[in-house]
Amino acid sequence: MSKGLPKRSEDYSAWYNELVKRAELAENSDVRGCMVIKPYGYTIWEKMQAELDRMFKATGHVNAYFPLFIPKSYLSREADHVEGFAKECAVVTHHRLKISEDGKGLVVDPEAKLEEELIVRPTSETVIWSSYRNWIQSYRDLPLLINQWANVVRWEMRTRLFLRTSEFLWQEGHTAHATQPEAVAEAKQMMEVYATFAEEQMALPVVRGIKTASERFAGAVETYCIEALMQDGKALQAGTSHFLGQNFAKAFDVKFASKTGELDYVWGTSWGVSTRLMGALIMAHSDDSGLVLPPKLAPYQVVIIPIFRSEEELETISEKVLQIKTQLESLGISVKYDNRDTQKPGWKFAEYELKGVPVRMAIGTRDLQNNTIEVARRDTKEKEMYTLDSDLCERIKVLLNDIQDHIYQKALAFRKENTTRVDTYEEFKEVLDTKGGFILAHWDGTAETEAKIKEETKATIRCIPINNQQEEGKCIYSGNPSTQRVVFAIAY
Repeated sequence: MSKGLPKRSEDYSAWYNELVKRAELAENSDVRGCMVIKPYGYTIWEKMQAELDRMFKATGHVNAYFPLFIPKSYLSREADHVEGFAKECAVVTHHRLKISEDGKGLVVDPEAKLEEELIVRPTSETVIWSSYRNWIQSYRDLPLLINQWANVVRWEMRTRLFLRTSEFLWQEGHTAHATQPEAVAEAKQMMEVYATFAEEQMALPVVRGIKTASERFAGAVETYCIEALMQDGKALQAGTSHFLGQNFAKAFDVKFASKTGELDYVWGTSWGVSTRLMGALIMAHSDDSGLVLPPKLAPYQVVIIPIFRSEEELETISEKVLQIKTQLESLGISVKYDNRDTQKPGWKFAEYELKGVPVRMAIGTRDLQNNTIEVARRDTKEKEMYTLDSDLCERIKVLLNDIQDHIYQKALAFRKENTTRVDTYEEFKEVLDTKGGFILAHWDGTAETEAKIKEETKATIRCIPINNQQEEGKCIYSGNPSTQRVVFAIAY
């Protein structure tokens, strides 16, 4: 199954693209820039979605749904917002087709032109704040904590499955608050929710930080983020949470009466993660043999493969396997029993290695006689014979937890090995060329310096780390004073 898969060390991009397709996660669609998420890939997204949704609701949020289409005039109300998204918008101008005059096809009916063009949702701040104007009158209506699961369209010229597509799936939270501190606390809390999800579910260590002014979300006062390091040494923004101040409230006239009866604009936030997390999951952990999935997000955590020569042997093996399967499932472990007779065991081993199933169990007639079963873990490829006793399923549960932790620790060690402190611009450029990864360097805080470094090296400031220790130094580019190091990297 992995035969012919490009090597990461030789062509990381080709390896990634081919793995996404071979592992049956997604494929390009007939619509340029869009993708089809296949069942195996969508199951991973569903698991992500379910856990994130649980975490959102545990912090008091509820789900709603808002329109896919946004009147163009709405997008124009917040100046920074429209400037940030204008070049990526898909626009609906007509509402009807008709048969062409020669009768050979369809054409846009010129009589069906819309009075106002509609923007296909690139993000929903504008249409949601328009609704909030009707929902919020008093402090009693606050805080308003709403999330929606949806698709968005951002017209992309260069696309890559999961990482950058013209249409993608995501969630977007939009909240309204009575005070600035409440809104800031909300934005920070959701950044922490994303970080916890990445580290505990995806086994992906992240750096929590604040975006620079030039990198923050269009229309936000502050953008909080989590940044992850991929195996090719590039950074991936894995989630963002934005403190919007009163910008959208003022643009859409969303006011509330305080306890003293005074009118004021509400304070807002928005935050989101998307199917880009699928790309992060693949690139952070997988190897030249295929996917390596953390057990908590694997479509099935255990696959059991029978080794048999006859129907009678399969029947005998299946009786025992189904008992094991039932016991594992009672512990909350998802199991696939692959008893197909159309493929040989070796082919199945390769298939599930490619698909990243955390634990593979194999059992034949001789194993039954010896009261044993072979257990192989995907992350290290180690194999061990387990005894078919009452402790088997508990041991598998412990093994899955160990795999989850091992994948995280491996990614964390990789990040530590590929995080470099530099003090000069020459050293900065040398590390970028030879090693990549996260570079911790002093920056003078100016947009001009940030832009120059990006122009000359393609490296961007991924974030200003939160809780970063103050450290007096000199900017690597300008030599001007700096009070802390920031994280630079080449990014996706």
